[in-house]
Amino acid sequence: MSKRVHNFSAGPCTLPLSVLEEGQQEFVEYHDSGMSLIEMSHRGKHFMAVHEEAIALVRSVYRVPDEFDVLFLQGGATLQFAMVPMNLLGDGRKGGYVNSGTWAQGAMADAAHYGKTYTAWDGASCNFSRMPSQGEISVEPDSRYVHITSNETIGGIRFSEWPELNVPLVADMSSDYMSRPIPWDRFDLVYGGAQKNLGPAGMALVIIRKTVARENNKGIGKYLRYDIQADKDSMFNTPPVFPIYMLGKVLKWMEAQGGVEAMAREADDKAGMIYTAIDKSDGYYGSPVDAGSRSVMNVVFTLPNETLEKTFLTQADQAGLLNLKGHRSVGGCRASIYNAMPREGVTALADFMNAFRAGNPQ
Repeated sequence: MSKRVHNFSAGPCTLPLSVLEEGQQEFVEYHDSGMSLIEMSHRGKHFMAVHEEAIALVRSVYRVPDEFDVLFLQGGATLQFAMVPMNLLGDGRKGGYVNSGTWAQGAMADAAHYGKTYTAWDGASCNFSRMPSQGEISVEPDSRYVHITSNETIGGIRFSEWPELNVPLVADMSSDYMSRPIPWDRFDLVYGGAQKNLGPAGMALVIIRKTVARENNKGIGKYLRYDIQADKDSMFNTPPVFPIYMLGKVLKWMEAQGGVEAMAREADDKAGMIYTAIDKSDGYYGSPVDAGSRSVMNVVFTLPNETLEKTFLTQADQAGLLNLKGHRSVGGCRASIYNAMPREGVTALADFMNAFRAGNPQ
């Protein structure tokens, strides 16, 4: 096999090597069937077993209570920006939105087309350098939910503590999905694209309270209705077969590592290595986010000037540390260290940062 690099891309994500190898072995012929899984009927015995096992693994690994449905939907998290308000705001009630950055703004913009919305907190005044404290989130009367983005992939901030409000939470968890436990009693719906932490692109994992799924707006297209998707067990139409298959394998890998609790400990440790390199650099590396809101999935940092930044990125690529360039909207550097990023990759990056600083003074 050719040499594997350390891929710090914000998405699609690094996947466990053992999962990739297992998928490779099964890809052409699945379980002595004479064909690939992606060629089979999605209602045949082989895929139905894969589908059902993936749902069971979501429930067991993420400790999903029985009162929630697990849905595998196409369109990624971006489609959920519209589906949430289309389904939940049909009765004229309001949806509050925490404006924490780029992805929160995407959800807010779509929601405004489908119901009454308001900004429950606005991070623009602090240049989206932190998440709000619970006391800063303003909930208006007759609110159906408050929508949060648990981790802003571009801005590198996260909710370090889950808000506890007097209305249910809806959360876009795309870039820290299953990286830590969540208090299910506070949520009516969580969603996220699979391509950050859970598998290949092409699917959103939606976990919705059963009563909420069935008390939705019925005046929308069938595919967009949570009640139909839930009643059909995500099989209303041909589901995203390959992402579901790979999701199941990633969840088995997570389970073997110790589950979500182990992922949370590992995430803290891995992020800590990079933040230590930043904090002990005497200002050579800068962190533009508040320490209390630092993401452990997407670590953003800056160098003293653009010239050094370009040199850093070039030499990092040469060292097999790829995709460290920050998002074009904010610049700088970003290391995405999702669940499957091996500790060796993070150690290699921290060592590289220290060596680069020593060899390239300001």
